[in-house]
Amino acid sequence: MLDREHSWNWLSVALCILLALKPSGCKDLSGSRPNILLLMADDLGIGDIGCYGNNTIRTPNIDRLAEDGVKLTQHIAAAPVCTPSRAAFLTGRYPLRSGMVSSSGNRVLQWAAVSGGLPKSETTFAKILKDEDYTTGLIGKWHLGLNCESSSDHCHHPLNHGFDRFYGMPFSMMGDCLYWDISEKRAGLEHKLNLCAQILALAILTLATGKLTGLVSVPWMPVVWSAMVAVLLCTISHFTGTLIVHADCFLMRNHSITEQPMLFRRTTSLILKEAASFIKRNKRGPFLLFVSFLHVHVPLITTEKSLGKSLHGLYGDNVEDMDWMVGQILDTLNEEGLTNSTLVYFTSDHGGSLESQLGNHQYGGWNGIYKGGKGMGGWEGGIRVPGIFRWPGVLPAGRVIDEPTSLMDVFPTVVQLGGGQLPQDRVTDGWDLTPLLLGATIHSGHEFLMHYCEGFLHAARWHQRSTGTIWKVHFVTPKFHPEGAGACYGRGVCPCSGAGVVHHDPPVLFNLSRDPSEAHPLTPATEPLFHQVVERVAQAVEEHQRTLTPSSLQLDALNNIWRPWLQPCCDVFPLCWCDREDHQQ
Repeated sequence: MLDREHSWNWLSVALCILLALKPSGCKDLSGSRPNILLLMADDLGIGDIGCYGNNTIRTPNIDRLAEDGVKLTQHIAAAPVCTPSRAAFLTGRYPLRSGMVSSSGNRVLQWAAVSGGLPKSETTFAKILKDEDYTTGLIGKWHLGLNCESSSDHCHHPLNHGFDRFYGMPFSMMGDCLYWDISEKRAGLEHKLNLCAQILALAILTLATGKLTGLVSVPWMPVVWSAMVAVLLCTISHFTGTLIVHADCFLMRNHSITEQPMLFRRTTSLILKEAASFIKRNKRGPFLLFVSFLHVHVPLITTEKSLGKSLHGLYGDNVEDMDWMVGQILDTLNEEGLTNSTLVYFTSDHGGSLESQLGNHQYGGWNGIYKGGKGMGGWEGGIRVPGIFRWPGVLPAGRVIDEPTSLMDVFPTVVQLGGGQLPQDRVTDGWDLTPLLLGATIHSGHEFLMHYCEGFLHAARWHQRSTGTIWKVHFVTPKFHPEGAGACYGRGVCPCSGAGVVHHDPPVLFNLSRDPSEAHPLTPATEPLFHQVVERVAQAVEEHQRTLTPSSLQLDALNNIWRPWLQPCCDVFPLCWCDREDHQQ
């Protein structure tokens, strides 16, 4: 980290001299501390927006950001699912370093009332900028934990990670919030409960028959208690959907629950009002606002004005609805005279969900030419996402950058622009993008990027700068289902380990510079550099793994099971119901 800091200081001096000597459309950054507006979509595919090649879904506001700013074409998420990707985004570190992964198949935090979450020892960009007198706010989705030991300790809450204000969902939008047929956990829980009840009922029937016929000599009391347990299981199964809605689908303002469960017909307007209010209150700046959209995750909550307007059904409507929200927020910046003093960034937390479909209807995103999707740790479709930066008068309009970059790069970029210092007591995996965005350097800081699925390394990419080639080496890939398909249909996401994956020896190699769709694997017979590339990447993996230190896995079973004493509730549990939004307004 000291070397990186030293390099940045020299680069800053060189950049200032360059800008002073050469006329440019970009101004000197010395003394500039922009407002920072970060916009993140949920489950958006890179192929869903116009500026990345979609000509059938209308996204004029996001497209205008790209026209007026810098577009990254090889922008990579550090994980293919929500929780670990967002942890990496906020900290600039692979999620494995903070323990925000699992080794047991729990890919994300499963409930609002679990003890796992982003550790207090982690440093977010919000925490650093808050110390630099930025007013910091988060609006929308969190999904990085809430409580540790009680329902009100808020150990993982956004306000404990550097945000002055929070308004939104501590958990995540999901199909179960609206009793959708696409279910993240309700359907599975109901099936397990019903199965247990049926097995218990069969045992009760067998014991009762044996008792009545004299074949079995047991007291009646165990039979009666077993029957009561079976009835209880059936009752819980019947109300599972309602319990999930109240347990996970609620809104908070700072530490207070304002709506439990959520009334989705007004959620979008509430989020937009909160964003506008934050910008107006803090227009004298500097401020950092992270708007973490609930769009475009199922159940695709869409305002009335956008329904039925796209060519791609409800999913397309939802994408266009989010683009309208982006436009509303940008309009607020413009109305307050903040456009030129605000760095705006737009991205998605990972690729679109291919498995989100019912019959012939697709409710997940499109990842363009890239193979795979959400949940796939190595394939491009799961990790290549939009990346757009706009800062009028500073960043060159219309610039396109094909260098490998990462969501982890946002951490050092905004920290440096905000006048903060990178932590010196830990490894930071992201690189400051400012020189690349300005055109002061032609390469990003990433020679190698590792692609994890949970705690398992599935792939790695190498930017061979001497030739400009981007190589991708796959060590593990998921087995698609059915065979020949492009995803793991019939299950939520593809697995990271076990019988559902293939371990490759030798690894599978692609030249992404020529084959970005990963359609043509290379072999020693077709690629003379095959062994050289594989050996160099293996060496880089070893070097990377030597920098890893053991950490408590926050998403493993013990930290990721529902605990009633951690359940946020605006009344006496389990009577969790309230609507305080009208009062708040």
